[in-house]
Amino acid sequence: MTGIDEVARATGVSTATVSRALRGLPNVSDKTRAAVRRAADELGYVASSSASGLASGRTLAMGVVVPSVSRWFYTSVLEGVDAELRSASYDMILFNLGGHRGDRERVFHRSILRKRTDALLALCLDFTPDERHQLASLGHPTIVIGGPVKGLRSVGIDEKSTAGTATNHLISLGHTDIAHLGGEDEEGLNKQVPIGRLHGFQKAMRDAGLPVRPEWIIPGGFSLPQSRASMNALLDRPGPRPTAIFAGSDEMAMGAMLAAQDHGLSVPRDLSVIGIDDHDFSESFGLTTMAQDPFDQGAIATRILLDELAGADPRSRSVRTAATLIVRSSTAAPATVR
Repeated sequence: MTGIDEVARATGVSTATVSRALRGLPNVSDKTRAAVRRAADELGYVASSSASGLASGRTLAMGVVVPSVSRWFYTSVLEGVDAELRSASYDMILFNLGGHRGDRERVFHRSILRKRTDALLALCLDFTPDERHQLASLGHPTIVIGGPVKGLRSVGIDEKSTAGTATNHLISLGHTDIAHLGGEDEEGLNKQVPIGRLHGFQKAMRDAGLPVRPEWIIPGGFSLPQSRASMNALLDRPGPRPTAIFAGSDEMAMGAMLAAQDHGLSVPRDLSVIGIDDHDFSESFGLTTMAQDPFDQGAIATRILLDELAGADPRSRSVRTAATLIVRSSTAAPATVR
């Protein structure tokens, strides 16, 4: 088995420097850190987390709490987190709520309090006052991905601005009758995400002097099946129909496109559709979207926590990442203005 001495000889540095480089500690140059990691990979050296933990007083593990592992956004963030942790020789302990609020008791009151982690990263969650107290009692660096949370820093897009840009794209094409598929979700998740996107839609409509019809704001649950059902129900109603849909996520937008097909409607001839995400399937659907990068969001949040564990000054401000309009074939001018 390859030892730390062999990595030190291969890179021409001390074993102490090798240890610091692989543990992500400060006072090691980027060039040396990269050389040490490259040599360790080539030689097949794996640092002993137990030995490093004894030396540093840390577990060398980061806790990551996710509502579930069944959605594209969550898994994409996890890939970004894992990439950063592996490069720093850190382990990830995944706390999966499984989509059920009942599991939060297990995670927040028992698992996390066992102090098996050095830092905590949470995806798309809000916290009860008691959970906030439990987190504060740990004294761990903590960060949230996917929507702002009062009292905690976060990494993510500007929800309101992103929704406004998406809605304005439809308005710029000449649409005036626009519906919104919202992301109302399970209890306990971060409601600031769907609320921010709804407010961005409403503001863009008001600024353009267009009416927001309450009956055209429908729940999509951030899922394709629920949004398809909700959209089918809207299209079944008598009276005027929207000519465009702003969906709060790409999966909901795909549900709207399938509902249009269920009713014999053509996208975008009869109904334009735009979403948020740039989901892996969006290009195949020809879906116009506001693209965000959850992999990068996971990597950024993880680097912030790792830097603080290595001695960097804590970052108090949240990080806003880019969301970019990608126009595909699902949006066009309404038939009445062509």
